[in-house]
Amino acid sequence: MPAFSRQEFFQELAEGCLLPTAQQGLEQVWQLLVICLVCRLFWRLGPPSYLKHLSTVAGGFYSLYLFFELHMVWVVLLSLLCYLILFLCRHSGNRGSFLSVTILIYLLMGELHMMDTATWHKMRGSQMVVAMKAISLAFDLDHGTVPAVPSPVEFMGYIYFVGTVIFGPWISFNSYKEAIESQRLSLAWFTKVCLSWIKCQVCLIISNCIAPYLFPYFIPIYGDRMLRKWLRAYENALSFHFSNYFVGYLSETTTSLAGAGFTDNKDNIQWDLTVTRPLNVELPRSMVEVVTSWNLPMSRWLNTYVFKSALRLGTFPAILVTYTASALLHGLSFHLGAVLLSLGFITYVEHVLRKRLAAIFHACILSRRCPPDCGHQHKQSLWVYAINMGFSAMSIFHLAYLGSLFDSDVDNIDSEEGYVANHTIQKWSELSWASHWVTFGCWVFYRLIR
Repeated sequence: MPAFSRQEFFQELAEGCLLPTAQQGLEQVWQLLVICLVCRLFWRLGPPSYLKHLSTVAGGFYSLYLFFELHMVWVVLLSLLCYLILFLCRHSGNRGSFLSVTILIYLLMGELHMMDTATWHKMRGSQMVVAMKAISLAFDLDHGTVPAVPSPVEFMGYIYFVGTVIFGPWISFNSYKEAIESQRLSLAWFTKVCLSWIKCQVCLIISNCIAPYLFPYFIPIYGDRMLRKWLRAYENALSFHFSNYFVGYLSETTTSLAGAGFTDNKDNIQWDLTVTRPLNVELPRSMVEVVTSWNLPMSRWLNTYVFKSALRLGTFPAILVTYTASALLHGLSFHLGAVLLSLGFITYVEHVLRKRLAAIFHACILSRRCPPDCGHQHKQSLWVYAINMGFSAMSIFHLAYLGSLFDSDVDNIDSEEGYVANHTIQKWSELSWASHWVTFGCWVFYRLIR
């Protein structure tokens, strides 16, 4: 929007941004929502199992074509390659490792050689979901969680499950099998779908129409040049955060609409799929809470299939391996890799520092909330709350700094091709590399009190 007075801005906001944004959001995904519902209703008719798998493959293929057209062939090739490796290694106990290396090579070749970066990045989300599903299935086969290699139609049904093939989230193979058994249509299911849809539209509007104009239109804060830079950084971070929440709630909508994302507690079906927790990110206890609440299914996947496997190397190396794996899954993007690796250092330093302080003061100041029966002497003292609030403020500071890279208005940069290294260095230089210096200072302090 051009520069307006505050009064003119609010007059223009509803007509020029709110309504068009909501309308465009619906136009882009309504066909996907219909396909999810049709598959769910078809499964309720009780067709043979192979027809259920075939229907979700057909729905997934059509959805991929709607969003990527003929470029969907690269997603299909990845899925075929994954099943080939699983079949060839069906008698091996290291299928997870073999498949992970194969997928990594495929993604790197696709990014560097097979097609242009902009087109490849458009499919990055679907490629990532396919990779995560295939790798988790391979490790589950190694661990015996899944007893045998699925048939081709079962595997493709899982990979192209219509509720997750475009926006995610990752679900396990067993969750997919439960989904196609199709629970009855209920008010709780319908309520979950509606609430997730409303939340995703609200997040889209905040990301596009409110966060980019937070200061001084919504919150009249003015200041010197450095303060304006930090306020702008916070705006960029907030807009990026809510675009992620939009995708998260949209994936909740499609997954629940297609019949997945429930827990069966003694015949009491609860539609409780949670992909993201915005409050834990915007008002965080710690950066550790931020990275787990950002995308809960992906956090579980990384913890189960990457972090625990790498833990024998030591805690810090395992953290670096986990964040490196996340960066590679997200594609060869310098700014994303820089943010994720920075998060690895920030979360590790914060974790060990708060763990040491909690031991010294016998207080509930760990990165994660203590259980009610923890052994700390000081639980609800005023100074305990003050320390936790101080770390919360530091987390918001880190988020603003890291989010400053995600500026959609930067001149001469095509956001679809990723941000170049110079832009990342420039943005963080403008903020004096503050977050990295604070993290280094916290690490030095931790070493002094260790």
